[in-house]
Amino acid sequence: MLFAQLKELEPGTPEHHRVRGALIEANLPLVRYAAARFRSRNEPMEDVVQVGTIGLINAIDRFDPDRGVQFPTFAMPTVVGEIKRYFRDNVRTVHVPRRLHELWVQVNSATEDLTTTYGRSPTTAEIAERLRITEEEVVSCIEAGRSYHATSLEAAQEGDGLPGLLDRLGYEDPALDGVEHRDLVRHLLVQLPEREQRILLLRYYSNLTQSQISAELGVSQMHVSRLLARSFARLRSANRIDA
Repeated sequence: MLFAQLKELEPGTPEHHRVRGALIEANLPLVRYAAARFRSRNEPMEDVVQVGTIGLINAIDRFDPDRGVQFPTFAMPTVVGEIKRYFRDNVRTVHVPRRLHELWVQVNSATEDLTTTYGRSPTTAEIAERLRITEEEVVSCIEAGRSYHATSLEAAQEGDGLPGLLDRLGYEDPALDGVEHRDLVRHLLVQLPEREQRILLLRYYSNLTQSQISAELGVSQMHVSRLLARSFARLRSANRIDA
């Protein structure tokens, strides 16, 4: 087992680096599974996976195989936590170009000053004159400023009686969850002992009965049943992870 090898190796050595890299590569499907839960955030999935990989590396460095906890169960909270921290600290509702963001700060400040001076909200032309920019730039800044405040999907659109955005969105294909689950199960299966992998494949891919599997492997049906139960327990344990 790679984790057992890693524990015995001296950090910083070429062999330690090789085994650690192999563990990272082998567990990347776990990161992709976690990252897929954030696909609605309009952030490039490659960036989310990269952030999740940082959490994976931290989990690998802290994992102790002697504690009897499966690595996916241990690592998932760390990976998801790293991704959530990234969204909390670095991502706005909509990306705004840096120059437009800086200009928006100036427009916002000028608007407050002019409101105090005139006792009313200033016009676009007045703000543009104060900052010596075009009215088009002022309008662009005001539009950019809206990206800092998310609107509820249930909020009605302009005009009474019109449906909210949520009513106009397409549905999410329930089969997408199946894709994520199959990816995680595939990742977990390769970590099971070879005999348990073969039994699961015979049972659920070849559709053999437990009696037929026992004859195929030359073991008792009771032993096949115990191995299946043990495999299910491992898979269920990892699947209970709360995002």
